[in-house]
Amino acid sequence: MGLRHAVILASALVLIACSDAKPPQETLETTIRGMNAAALSPDARFALVAAVDHGGSLWDLGSGERLFDWNHQQGEFTTLNHAAFSPDGLYAVSASPFDMVLWSTQTGQPQWYWKTPDEILDIALVENGQFALLGLANAEAVMFDIQNGGVTRRLYHPARVRSVAISADGSLAITGADDYVARAWNVSTEAVLFERVFNNQIDAVALAPNLQYAFSAETLGSAQIWDVTTGETIVSLSGDEALWPRRISYLSARFSSDSRQILTGTASGLVQLWDVISGSEIARWRVATKEQYGPVQTGVYDLAFGPGNSVSALGSNGIWNRFER
Repeated sequence: MGLRHAVILASALVLIACSDAKPPQETLETTIRGMNAAALSPDARFALVAAVDHGGSLWDLGSGERLFDWNHQQGEFTTLNHAAFSPDGLYAVSASPFDMVLWSTQTGQPQWYWKTPDEILDIALVENGQFALLGLANAEAVMFDIQNGGVTRRLYHPARVRSVAISADGSLAITGADDYVARAWNVSTEAVLFERVFNNQIDAVALAPNLQYAFSAETLGSAQIWDVTTGETIVSLSGDEALWPRRISYLSARFSSDSRQILTGTASGLVQLWDVISGSEIARWRVATKEQYGPVQTGVYDLAFGPGNSVSALGSNGIWNRFER
């Protein structure tokens, strides 16, 4: 078989594989004009939506009800760029580039409001919402005491810190920076444990609950699961890039509670479930689009394992999707 025919066949196989993606069993439209950011609670009970047209809101996905409107100034819609839940789901944080608010998901009330040390590019919470890990434009990732105020740890980088993840106890962090490097950190000592070098900026990172596996993905390129304790690659979800480069951007990822599986979401709206060790694809779905009135292009902003065999995904078009495995 000639090279040209091999390329055509490989392209056809990719198209066939993409067409196998299943649609959602249930959807919920949370905003008309799409959203700037979104987060799902770890149990997929809540969604925090940073809408383009009406600021922040907390949704109960079981009832489909908007519970609370969350904005940083009373009587105004805040342009929010980042959102996250604590691992226990009791707290959520919403952030604009230069301020953030910690909220109670039970009462809907703000707990604390803070100005940030620099422009926020990503944010993650630890258990009980005590600390927030902030990825900043000033080339730092900082541990911020979001209940008392102030920076407690500084993780210095040579470039903007675009993506962050942290363990529930706040001991281990994963960061992705614009120097094309993903790093694992001992937070208490502020020391780098391992580094992973990519060929583009790091769009997404995730950390498994067992604190052994990490995920990191670059723009239009490689997505890898690696061992935080050894720094070694476990599997490349983007295949053998040397043989067949795949121009995919992963925007979100989440490990299962037993750390054996991982969900990933792409900029093109594809949701995939993978086996962590083998890298085999278990299932794939595609989020709903608004083809009639837009936005048509839909990225996957966040994912979560829901009750039973369900999977939840939030699309950039403002639609929550429920899939069944």
